[in-house]
Amino acid sequence: MRAGVTIYFIRHGETDWNAQSRYQGQADVPLNDKGRGQARRNGETLRALAPETGALPFIASPLQRARETMEIVRSAMELPAEGYSLDPRLKEINYGAWQGTLAADLPQVDPDGLAARNLDTFNWRPEGGESYADLTQRAVGWLDSIDRDCVVVAHGGISRVLRGHLYALEPLAVPDLPVPQDRILILRRDGMEWI
Repeated sequence: MRAGVTIYFIRHGETDWNAQSRYQGQADVPLNDKGRGQARRNGETLRALAPETGALPFIASPLQRARETMEIVRSAMELPAEGYSLDPRLKEINYGAWQGTLAADLPQVDPDGLAARNLDTFNWRPEGGESYADLTQRAVGWLDSIDRDCVVVAHGGISRVLRGHLYALEPLAVPDLPVPQDRILILRRDGMEWI
């Protein structure tokens, strides 16, 4: 990402799996009603606070919850719902064998994996999945291709690793960064803000 470029980053709205604290990863789960409301709010906020964004490129993860969020955001901005591109590098972290598992069930389902994750959340990789270190490489590859302002709808993991990279955060802090679904994150090389 060049200096001076702004990314308007929106995390997808809530899904039932989010509400249940179930590991989603790359499972293709739709938004729930609360998530649709969050997406609408983010589109209305973006239109009111930064109306010039309507002319920017819009890019989304190809997962259903991100595409649905993007289409609601664009509609709330009074733009055609389908006017955006997809980039697979923006997919959520792949939780492999953990996908679909309730967080509360992990001590019984995979106690060894949970213990290993607790020791090094950034570098730990579930069976068949990705670590946050892996996700960082994928997301930074996307970030390096960005040469102009854009609006992005993606996932919590992507938001975390982009901030970790842009602001040289300690890797162990990255997995715990907040990822609200009802706010827009404005990313620039020289800092960030939430709206």
